[in-house]
Amino acid sequence: MATIPSHNLLLPKPINQSAHSLPFKPHSTLLNLTARSSPAIATKAMSTTDAASTSSRLEPLENYGITAAEDVRRRDREAKESKSLRETWRKIQGEDDWAGLMDPMDPVLRSELIRYGEMAQACYDAFDFDPFSRYCGSCRFTRHKLFDSLGIFDSGYEVARYLYATSNINLPNFFSKSRWSKVWSKNANWMGYVAVSDDSEATRRRLGRRDIAVAWRGTVTQLEWIADLKDFLKPVSGNGFRCRDPAVKAESGFLDLYTDKDTSCNFSKFSAREQLLTEVKRLVERYGDEEGDLSITVTGHSLGGALAVLSAYDVAEMGLNRTKRGKVVPVTVFTYSAPRVGNIRFKERMEELGVKVLRVVNKHDVVPKSPGLFLNEHAPDALKQLAGGLPWCYCHLGEKLSLDHQNSPFLKPSVDLSTAHNLEALLHLLDGYHGKGQRFVLSSGRDPALVNKASDFLKDHFMVPPYWRQDANKGMVRHTDGRWIQPDRIRAEDHHAPDIHHLLTQLHHPS
Repeated sequence: MATIPSHNLLLPKPINQSAHSLPFKPHSTLLNLTARSSPAIATKAMSTTDAASTSSRLEPLENYGITAAEDVRRRDREAKESKSLRETWRKIQGEDDWAGLMDPMDPVLRSELIRYGEMAQACYDAFDFDPFSRYCGSCRFTRHKLFDSLGIFDSGYEVARYLYATSNINLPNFFSKSRWSKVWSKNANWMGYVAVSDDSEATRRRLGRRDIAVAWRGTVTQLEWIADLKDFLKPVSGNGFRCRDPAVKAESGFLDLYTDKDTSCNFSKFSAREQLLTEVKRLVERYGDEEGDLSITVTGHSLGGALAVLSAYDVAEMGLNRTKRGKVVPVTVFTYSAPRVGNIRFKERMEELGVKVLRVVNKHDVVPKSPGLFLNEHAPDALKQLAGGLPWCYCHLGEKLSLDHQNSPFLKPSVDLSTAHNLEALLHLLDGYHGKGQRFVLSSGRDPALVNKASDFLKDHFMVPPYWRQDANKGMVRHTDGRWIQPDRIRAEDHHAPDIHHLLTQLHHPS
């Protein structure tokens, strides 16, 4: 095995690593600094000793120098201590459109963007992609144990509801299906979850409010679904949205995925839209008028980012972010590598409703440039006015934080469409970003090995295997009689709430 020169390394102490995925709660990592996000992930097949050994090879001097890097991290730590999330959460949620927070990069905002990105990443880590599993397309864990099963201990959130969608004929490459004849569902896929911050004093003290978080699943690396898009805008009112303006339009495939349902399926007999709106309504009614503040945060990567934008708009348009006493609950969207969703009138309506959107992108990623490759927000004003009514003129919305993977000394500089779209790589870039023109220095010590969990993006001399994350024995377990079986997975608590019909009636006929 080739030896890496010692002057290229910062050697950390070995660290304990969780079984599956990334905790939101900080603990000591490289240079003994406290990070909000996890420094490591290990599969059950990888021992913690081997994983720690791998991690020890992943801290180069970043072409910078130990003293300078430590100084950057020290300043970040002091800045976070001087203004906590509890005191600044409204600004972090976009109250002032993140003015002055992205250049230079505010350490609290960076930490929150990583945290919500990890919530979206949890949708990938928990999803069953295996076509030889009879539960392919479902979540591998019950909602009550989702975070713990992923190694996300002390997240401060409880999963209130799982979200499902029916197979969409317009997006055949997005859905995962089993090859077996007897399966959990022939048409449904697990799409994400609704969670709410818990009642613990530590959580309230850290967040400064109660938070309803919605996370949507997207696509890890496969980009075939982009070619499936009809690239055709249609009025959102045609899909049941409470919008009287026919000029407000969104991409037809996204709308159908969000609103379609299959009444013959237990999981998708209600549309993803109906599932989401009823759960948000329930939680706002339960927590909206309690002492303290409430927020709604929606997140998603790739196509999940499009669903995050659509669902946040829908929540605000339906008025579900207003409590019984009339208090307005702020709605914020954090998307990662998300495509365009609607036209300029859709963007204007989002702004009228007060929904705040922050888009995090890799400048080399093609997905945020689609659809509307030619007719979009960058077109000359005269052309936009002329083409504004056409069904192909798209417009991004909100604020953008553009990152560049070629600034990271950990990542291969080549531009590959799938790796440039990788969420773990984007979270790595966030951790090292300090502002335009500033050097790349990892702020929290978030383990770069996570980048290769489902890609081959890290430089080879770090010796981290590509696509290293895998389920132990492909989900097979040994039964008491000695046989290997795939255990039953679908549980009653993961089905729809028993009062969903009542809540839907209230949505359709508000008092």
